[in-house]
Amino acid sequence: MCLAVPARITAIDAPNQTAVVALGGISKPISLALVDDVTVGDYVLVHVGYALNKISEEEARLTLETIAAIAPPHD
Repeated sequence: MCLAVPARITAIDAPNQTAVVALGGISKPISLALVDDVTVGDYVLVHVGYALNKISEEEARLTLETIAAIAPPHD
């Protein structure tokens, strides 16, 4: 089974087709090779370091809430 996680784009390096995304206090570089027309502040589904597609902020919020309900953070 594969899991794609919503993350918000915080920076874009257009010439290299990469971005930095934020998710739960972590920043991670990802590839934008598979998506078009994204800007800083957009939400994307990320899987193994690639943005798969752009999603709405509402869809991102609902998905993250569902993930948190299934697997709450551990201390």
